[in-house]
Amino acid sequence: MSATFETRLADLGVTLPDAPAPAANYVPYVVVGDIVYVSGQISNGPDGLITGKLGADMGTEAGAFAARSCAISLLAQLKAACGGDLDRMVRVIKLTGFVNSTAEYTEQPKVINGASDFLVEALGDAGRHARSAVSAAALPLGVAVEIEGIFQIK
Repeated sequence: MSATFETRLADLGVTLPDAPAPAANYVPYVVVGDIVYVSGQISNGPDGLITGKLGADMGTEAGAFAARSCAISLLAQLKAACGGDLDRMVRVIKLTGFVNSTAEYTEQPKVINGASDFLVEALGDAGRHARSAVSAAALPLGVAVEIEGIFQIK
């Protein structure tokens, strides 16, 4: 690969923020050997938390944007876990996405595609991953999406 991951992100107009601090009694990530487990990252945009309930007051496209914001926060946490060197990442292993949605809403996979599509666009084949996309009756602080991730590093 000729370009670094951060160069590829910059080409997409994305600068990783500082890794968000945990909001409760947990750590933002745990490194076990060459695996990094990143705690759930909630949807947060330039104007603050991205809140809403899919199927009620938020559409799928807006939900996908919220999921993309979670992916950016996941990468920020991963960068912190790698001592500031995102190029230590080997691949994204798995995402688990939670979508704040009504009982009738069934497009959770399309919402979490916002994160999956972004990671593949930004990281190429290293961004391809296994995934779950599930509905949640509510999420912390009323956010639309929360995503946790598992990554392999070197």
